Amino acid sequence: MNESLLKELSEAAGIPSREEALRSIVRRELASVVDSMEVDDMGNLIAFKKGRGQKKLMIAAHMDEIGFIVKHIDARGFMSLQPLGGFDPRQLFAQRLHVHGYAGERLPGVMTYNTKPAHLLTPEEARQSPTIEKFFVDVGMSAEELGEKVRIGDMVTLDRNAERCGDNFIGKCLDNRVGVFVMIEAMKALGEHELDIYAVATTQEEIGLRGATTAAYAVNPDIGIALDTTLCCDYPGSADADAVTRLGDGVGIKIMDSSMVSHPKLVNLCRDLSERDDIPYQMEVLPRGGTDGGAIQRAREGNVSITLSVPTRYIHTVNEMISISDAEAAIQLLTTLLQESHSADFSLE
Repeated sequence: MNESLLKELSEAAGIPSREEALRSIVRRELASVVDSMEVDDMGNLIAFKKGRGQKKLMIAAHMDEIGFIVKHIDARGFMSLQPLGGFDPRQLFAQRLHVHGYAGERLPGVMTYNTKPAHLLTPEEARQSPTIEKFFVDVGMSAEELGEKVRIGDMVTLDRNAERCGDNFIGKCLDNRVGVFVMIEAMKALGEHELDIYAVATTQEEIGLRGATTAAYAVNPDIGIALDTTLCCDYPGSADADAVTRLGDGVGIKIMDSSMVSHPKLVNLCRDLSERDDIPYQMEVLPRGGTDGGAIQRAREGNVSITLSVPTRYIHTVNEMISISDAEAAIQLLTTLLQESHSADFSLE
C-alpha cells in the first residue's frame, strides 16, 4: 500500500471550503489515469473516465476535515475560534495547531481552555463540561504582530503527523483522507469497464454534504458509491453491540446510517463480490452520522447508491486509526464494483 500518499493526504490542511491543497494532490495522482478533470464552483474535483456503456457511476470521497476559522482576535493577541465540523470539546485540551494566515504563513500555536490551573479549581468548577467557546489560541504574538499575518476567517487546523502504528495507521483527518486514498488507488487499479466513471473529490461534507449534493445533481449518476470512514468502537469501555465495525475485519458495507438506507440489491452485490473474491468485509449499521451517499442517493430522481466504509477508531480526534488491511479491502471491492456493476440488475420490481 502507498503509505507515503496516505500520509501526505492526512497531513495536508483543508477545512470545509478550503480544500485546495487536497485538490492539488488528487489532481496530480489522477492526471494520468482519467480522460478529463474539472473543478466546479463548489470546489469539487470531478475526474471523468469514459466507459463503453450508456450508464454513469459516481464515486464521492470528501476532502475536507473538521477544523476552525479565526472568529476574534483580542487586544493581547489571543484568538477565539468558530468550529467547522463536529469536534468533541473533551478531545481538544492542550492541542497544538496551525493558524494558516492570509499571507500564506503557517503559524504554530496552542489551543487551550479558558480556565484556572487545576491547583486553583473548586470541585464545582472541575465538574463543568467543556465548551468550544471557552477555548482560545495562542501563537506567541502580540495583537499588532498578529494583525500583519492573520485576519478573521483564516483557517485553523490541528497539528499531528501521520505514521504507521503496528499493522495500523494513525493520523489526523483520516476521516476522510483514507476515502480519498481508496478512490485514487482504485482508479489506478481499474481495468476494463463499461460504465462512464466520475470520480469526485467532494467539498464541505463535514458541514452538510454540500459538495456531493451539487456534484450529484450535475453528474446525475445511475449508480453512486460514497467512500468514507465509519465508527469502530471495538476498544475498552464500549459494548459489543455498539462496535459498529471492528478494526482489521474488512471493508464496511453500509446497510444504513442517518443520511441514507443503501440500495438493497447493491448491498447484496457488494456482499456477493466480497465472498466470491475473498475480500474481507463486515456489514455496517450506523445509528447516527451520514456520508456523501445520502446526498448522491437523493439527487434529481434518485439512483442506486451505497457507501463503502473504512473502519476507524477515535473518529473526530487528531489520532484517528485505521487498519491497513481494511483500506486494501476497500480498494479491492471498489475496483471490482467499477468493473462489474454494469451487468447487475438493480430493479426492485
